[in-house]
Amino acid sequence: MGFDDNDNDAKQDDSPKLSDPKKPEDDASSGLTRKMSETSICATEEEDDEEGRKIELGPQYTLKELNEKDKDDESLRRWKEQLLGDVDFEAVGETLEPDVKIVSLAIKSAERPDIVLPVPESGNPKGLWFTLKEGSRYSLLFTFQVSNNIVSGLKYTNTVWKTGVKVDSTKEMIGTFSPQPEPYDHEMQEETTPSGIFARGSYSARSRFVDDDNKCYLEINYTFDIRKDWKEEQPA
Repeated sequence: MGFDDNDNDAKQDDSPKLSDPKKPEDDASSGLTRKMSETSICATEEEDDEEGRKIELGPQYTLKELNEKDKDDESLRRWKEQLLGDVDFEAVGETLEPDVKIVSLAIKSAERPDIVLPVPESGNPKGLWFTLKEGSRYSLLFTFQVSNNIVSGLKYTNTVWKTGVKVDSTKEMIGTFSPQPEPYDHEMQEETTPSGIFARGSYSARSRFVDDDNKCYLEINYTFDIRKDWKEEQPA
C-alpha cells in the first residue's frame, strides 16, 4: 500500500523524543537517552540503506526511573508532564522494553465502506488480503496500543513488488507515545492507486512497524490485487 510518489518520503513528527541526535552529549548529561534493544530486531531494506548513519543510544530507563530523574530541572519536568500525561506508574511496573500491539488496520475510501483487515498472529495472511480499485483515492488507518514504556520513533514501512520487481517503497513516521489504556489512532495521507492495463494485477508486499531501536512489533507479508472495481467481499 502506498503508490503516491508525493507520499513516499517519511513524514516528520512533532512529538517529543527521548534523545536529540544532534546533541548526544546533552542527552548523556540529562540521563534521558536509551540503548539499542537486544530483542525483536528486524532489519528493513530502508534501514539497511541507513546502517552507516545509525545513532548509538544511551542507557534506557523504566518510566518510574525517568519520572524520578532531574526533578529540579523545570524544563525537563514540563517535558515529562507533556509526554507522560496521566500515566499510571504503578500499572506500568519496572519494564524497560515498550510493547506495541497493532489492534486493527483499515482501508478508508469515500467510494465504499471501510475495509477492516484482520491482523494475523503469524503476520502472513492466507491468500489474497484485499483488492483495491484502480484510480481510487484511499487512506490507511492504524489503531495500536502502547504499554510498559515509552515507544520512541514508531514508524510504518511498506514495500510493494509486482512480478518480483519492486514498484513502491513507503516510510511514514507515526511518532513517540507513552503507555495508556486507550488505543491510539493514526491515519496516513490519502493516496491514489495506479490505473491502466499495466497497473492491474496481483502484487506482493511487506509492511513493518518498527521503532528508533529498530525493534519490530509487527511484520506482515501479504498479497493484494488492483482491479477495475472493488471486490464485493472484502475481509471483515
